[in-house]
Amino acid sequence: MQDPSGFAFHPARLDRAQQEALVSQVFAALEAAPLYRPVTPGGKSMSVQMSNMGPLGWVTDQAGGYRYQAAHPVTGAPWPAIPAVLLDLWAELADAETPPDACLVNLYRDGARMSLHQDQDEADMRFPVLSVSLGDTAVFRLGGAKRGDPTRSLKLNSGDVCLLAGEARLFFHGVDRVLEGSSTLIPGGGRINLTLRRARPA
Repeated sequence: MQDPSGFAFHPARLDRAQQEALVSQVFAALEAAPLYRPVTPGGKSMSVQMSNMGPLGWVTDQAGGYRYQAAHPVTGAPWPAIPAVLLDLWAELADAETPPDACLVNLYRDGARMSLHQDQDEADMRFPVLSVSLGDTAVFRLGGAKRGDPTRSLKLNSGDVCLLAGEARLFFHGVDRVLEGSSTLIPGGGRINLTLRRARPA
């Protein structure tokens, strides 16, 4: 499903076997780049746990604010590579010519949520944002280009993929809540969201 704004929803894009294989790859990457709880520039700890894959990773803290960098802020090590299945999804659904250089890994557990926000720390907004849901179902909220625009909600199940492109690239979006226990995919429970972006210019 794709609407004129450029928002596209691909339900059940990954089947159970593909999801299990991808979760295994993500947890292997997290051994090299462990999850941590980031802090916003205002000093508030985010409710999600976070890591990254790819040449660059999105990070936030009080000292440097929102940004991309090539190393894990806790370990100082480079981020692990983006799994091939995600690169293939990006080439098919987002941009066949320019690959992503960042994949944010967010783990939602224990009531974690994500307030409405725009993805605007990238160099070129013409590149879309591709989001892959794994594990527990999330209640996703999508607004418009202004914070006060009307919003709509959508349940994102494990294996669903969303694309923010065109006008929708800068739409406000967030996660109201996660339906705990709705999936058995993630060891220890919860939801993993993988967000692919192109942070650098082409």
